[in-house]
Amino acid sequence: MTAADRAVERVDEFVTERPVTVIAVFLLISVVAVGGIGGIETSAGADQFTQDIPAQQALDDIDEEFETSIGGSATAAQVIVTDDNVLSRPTLIRILETQDRLESRSTLRVGSTSSHADAIARRLDPTAETAAQRRDAVEEATPQELRTAINDADAAGAVAAQVSVDYNPTAQTADAAIVGITYDVPEAATTARVTGLQTRSVEVVDSVPGNDAGDNAILFGDGVLQSEITALLGDTAIIVFPAALLLILGFLVFAYRDPIDMGIGLAALLLSLLWTFGFMGYAGIPFSDSLVTVFPLLLAVGIDFGIHIVNRYREERGEGLSIAAAMRTTTDQLLIAFLLVTITTVFGLVSNVASPFEPNRDFGIVAAAGITFTLVIFGIFLPAAKVLADRWRDRLPIPAFGTTPLGSGGSRLGRALRVGVDLSRVAPVAVVVLLLVGGAIGGAYGTGVNTEFSEEAFFPNEDRLETYSNLPEPFAPTDYTFLRVLTLFEEEFEQGFVGSVTLYVDQSVRDDDALELIDRTTRNPPDTFETTEERRAASTSVVTVIEDRAARDPEFAAVVNRNDRLGTGVPDRNVDEVYEALLDSPARGQARGYLADDRGSARIDYTIRPGVDNSEAVADVRELAERTPLEAVPTGSLVVNEAVIDRLTESAIRSLIAAFALTAIFLALSYAYLEGRAVYGLLNLVPVLVTVGLLVGSMRLFSIPLTPINAPILSVSIGLGVDYTVHFVHRFVDEYKAGHAVDEALDITIAGTGGALTGSMLTTVCGLGVLWLAVIPLLQDFGLLLALGVLYAYLCSILLVPSLVVVWDRYGDRVGLGLDGGLRESTGERAD
Repeated sequence: MTAADRAVERVDEFVTERPVTVIAVFLLISVVAVGGIGGIETSAGADQFTQDIPAQQALDDIDEEFETSIGGSATAAQVIVTDDNVLSRPTLIRILETQDRLESRSTLRVGSTSSHADAIARRLDPTAETAAQRRDAVEEATPQELRTAINDADAAGAVAAQVSVDYNPTAQTADAAIVGITYDVPEAATTARVTGLQTRSVEVVDSVPGNDAGDNAILFGDGVLQSEITALLGDTAIIVFPAALLLILGFLVFAYRDPIDMGIGLAALLLSLLWTFGFMGYAGIPFSDSLVTVFPLLLAVGIDFGIHIVNRYREERGEGLSIAAAMRTTTDQLLIAFLLVTITTVFGLVSNVASPFEPNRDFGIVAAAGITFTLVIFGIFLPAAKVLADRWRDRLPIPAFGTTPLGSGGSRLGRALRVGVDLSRVAPVAVVVLLLVGGAIGGAYGTGVNTEFSEEAFFPNEDRLETYSNLPEPFAPTDYTFLRVLTLFEEEFEQGFVGSVTLYVDQSVRDDDALELIDRTTRNPPDTFETTEERRAASTSVVTVIEDRAARDPEFAAVVNRNDRLGTGVPDRNVDEVYEALLDSPARGQARGYLADDRGSARIDYTIRPGVDNSEAVADVRELAERTPLEAVPTGSLVVNEAVIDRLTESAIRSLIAAFALTAIFLALSYAYLEGRAVYGLLNLVPVLVTVGLLVGSMRLFSIPLTPINAPILSVSIGLGVDYTVHFVHRFVDEYKAGHAVDEALDITIAGTGGALTGSMLTTVCGLGVLWLAVIPLLQDFGLLLALGVLYAYLCSILLVPSLVVVWDRYGDRVGLGLDGGLRESTGERAD
């Protein structure tokens, strides 16, 4: 007897002789697990996948060191004001009143606010120090004075930068404007603190007469964004989890056909989820977009284990065995299969620990722990609960309901499941070749699958949100402000329509040649960059701000000319003097968008030609960073996204190879140890390869790109695929070792295990496919891929494995790898 057999015997003893003790221990552990749930935090959005990327670090530095009218650091926010004309007197007064109330409320810790109304009011009353005084200046001005002040502010460049692109200087009209807010809190302030300040700021904005927060005055900042993305994750969970449970309940009714058995199965599922949530809390792993997919996965594996236990137990009870004997036989034959399934699935999951993305690493760790908990709970707790329940049923007048295994006898399901076995007798070689070629074609076709990553990929499906808004509470989703803000940025401020890349100059720009070096980066631009009439790159930097200001301000132009020895229009000495003059001018705000306060860094934005492939533009800005003598880091959202995509492809392939190699080695060694034939382990892997090939091909066929969320699907599909083939092959090996011929062993296997596999497949496909109901498109795609992976694994186990076994039996001995070292004759007897 092997060590594995002795361990199973020990489990048999506890399950059948001490079921109450077993149940009590599991419930006690569950109480401990509850303590960890309170420590779970949430993490959502694209930021999870951009950590440790140099381009993202440079982008973070830009947010901290430079001021911009749109965006900014985590301690900044914007109020987007819309009206028929944001330059009209009533709207200017409303904006300044908003600024006054924000600055006056000390608990909000607002350090400063800025707007085009500010600039206009300063032209009316240069001595006005507060927003309230500037509001009074606008209120008291004559129409002509106000019109003149608007013209003066516009001439200084203080209006167009703050209002929408439909701004008409002649008519002095615009539909939207941005009010900038800076909070006086440390840059290291927690997200929760900033979110709290911004949330309270919304209430103050709404208190201003004429403002309707969320409609014509929308406050938006990183704090609001993060809170809404977290709410998005919660809305997804609220919709997906109940829907998954309802679907699973329906199929469990079909699979168990007995309320007591179904109750035990559900209790085991809930314990699995509880233990996994508790583990997350104690391990300090945040709940993220990626981890939403873990729980349907655990439900899938748990349902599979539960149906197999109950189905096989019923099969043995149907043979006349007692409760204890039937459960001993069941666990003897299934626990080893469960162990093989669990370990191979864990290999597929743990391979994600090698991912460069922390959410994927967390996914691998949490899912592996959850699958392990599922093995223990369904391998020990559920059999013990089933034994205890059936003993009570015998003692009490409790009626028996469904007692026959799925797919047994001459049922329609039983006849349908025999298709694979029947084909294995007629044309096994043709079946094997057809499916192997199909898998290979799918894999080859799938090599052209797209890769995708962007912040927008984590945003919800707006059509689905509108549909779900009709649901009752708590299922109705949140009214997401950031969706309207993004629409306004695109429509009113044209943010997002023009592609751009950035060079972050990470060095002091106070040397005499600093501005010249920045200017040189615009010469001889690559073909992907937009160019000016002078054949230079269309760019924005502190140099272009200086040139623009010099063209508007003769006094400033004199400072520039005095310090331009080469006559190029770019100062090449006393640059600090130029900076001081620039920052003392009305162009200060624009300059601070491209020059750090300590002048220890700068930024250069380049506009990309319309229609240019993003990867080409990113490659060009990376090359530009390498050849410039400046210490420059290429960055911008396109650069960050491209870096994620580069890591994504490499990570997915590495995880897939690691998962397959570990699984192959483990199965070969396991079957060599348990059965003395490593070939049984290899038989499990052929259907898995076909499953992976079909799945990759389906991704391209259904236009589902490879993303950070679904990247683990390839390695996970190996574990899920092995789940089905291990159950089939393990049962076949048991029957084959019992002396049955290959055909007879296949008949018994499909009759006994096929029904359980079918019930498991139906509940799993629906349990995972319910992710399609999620409001986040990435999760919809992941649910579809998981469901397809399970379906393909099931079909391969039912259709391919029987023919594969027959072909191996016929031809394996020719290479010394037969099923048992000798062929079975057509009579079913062993060859001598």
